[in-house]
Amino acid sequence: MKEKIDYLSTLFVGIDIASRIHVISALDFNQEFFIKMKSIENTQEGAALLESLIVDVLTANHQFKFVVIGMESTGFYGVHLANYLSASDLLAPFSVRVYCLNPKEVKNYKKSFNDIGKNDGIDSFVIADFARVGRISIKPWRGSQYLALQRLTRHRMHITECIAREKTYMLNNIFLKFSEYALLRNGEHPFSNKYGATAEAILTEFTTNEDIVNTSIEDLVVFISSKSKGRIADPEETAKIIQAAARNSYRLDKCLYEPLTISIASSFNCISSFEKELKAIDKAILQTVQGLNPEEYTVLNSIPGIGKVYSAGILAEIGSVKVFQSADSLAKYCGIVWNDNDSGDFESEDKHMSKAGNRYLRYYIIEATGSVIRHCPEYEHFYHKKYAETRNHQHKRALALTSRKFIRLLYGLLDKSQLYSPEKSR
Repeated sequence: MKEKIDYLSTLFVGIDIASRIHVISALDFNQEFFIKMKSIENTQEGAALLESLIVDVLTANHQFKFVVIGMESTGFYGVHLANYLSASDLLAPFSVRVYCLNPKEVKNYKKSFNDIGKNDGIDSFVIADFARVGRISIKPWRGSQYLALQRLTRHRMHITECIAREKTYMLNNIFLKFSEYALLRNGEHPFSNKYGATAEAILTEFTTNEDIVNTSIEDLVVFISSKSKGRIADPEETAKIIQAAARNSYRLDKCLYEPLTISIASSFNCISSFEKELKAIDKAILQTVQGLNPEEYTVLNSIPGIGKVYSAGILAEIGSVKVFQSADSLAKYCGIVWNDNDSGDFESEDKHMSKAGNRYLRYYIIEATGSVIRHCPEYEHFYHKKYAETRNHQHKRALALTSRKFIRLLYGLLDKSQLYSPEKSR
């Protein structure tokens, strides 16, 4: 262990984690059982019972001054128990330390027992013995901080979905009021930010399209320059595009314009409020992630374009990459894998992404990939290569395939605790 420990004065507890029933064993340094493969339910009452079992052993055996508890990192089935035991007031006097162990390490250690049986609870003994011989090399559980970060990063995803949903809803009203404006493509659109202050002013301060058409170009230029605070390079060209769009848009009954304008203004207010909350959430995320797995967080931040918030979102969901056996298992966990769609000699080119994994991790992986594409030439080239390979779902397909490539980089760097360099990305 990284921390010094008095082994002769320590009770070593191993817990075999499962969805419904946990099994607990407790040993001293001489491998004598004090709790032998005792089953408890994975409930609050079960956690309290487990706590009392350990306390009873400590009370009856005064040689124990410390408690080390080991459990495998099996999904999230052990999260509540790890939090409960690490925060236990009854165990606190014994400097309790809870460790969530890499299943691979425990499995390899189990192979060293030649005559071990196949009892369902035998893994609890193996875990306790793994701790007894000093094989633990990780830091104690800090699950409460992980859960706190996870609540923030997941809420951030909820806020971004609310913003996207509100923008989509607002576009329907914009099309009804100002049809030609809503249909302008990115290259034709007068504003780089379709939801910025200038776009909002055009859509809410002019009640009808006729109001825009009847405004002189000079007045419209002054209006646009004022609302954009001089940030639009060619306000006259912008005014002409807007006026042409107003002229070519469908006309509505006058009774419809005001309700549509009010609805659009309300949507802009909602988006503005959500974006304000998003900034507050980002600030809270950056505060909460401090000191949480700093090594892996530093590795993530070394990748150009990934950013601190996306790094925190990924870290909140995986905890540590050590719990994954390979990049493939990490990809499967977040659902960035493709289902086979073959029959006989036929092999389909259109395979659907599984999306059966952790949707929060998938969101942060894909968002981070989109940012990395803009900062890493290799990933930009790979994205455009995949984009050009098909005519169907070009962006989604290319982004998903690039995300899969990004996962391989992510796993490799985290597994080896290496900072990013262009050579390692290949």
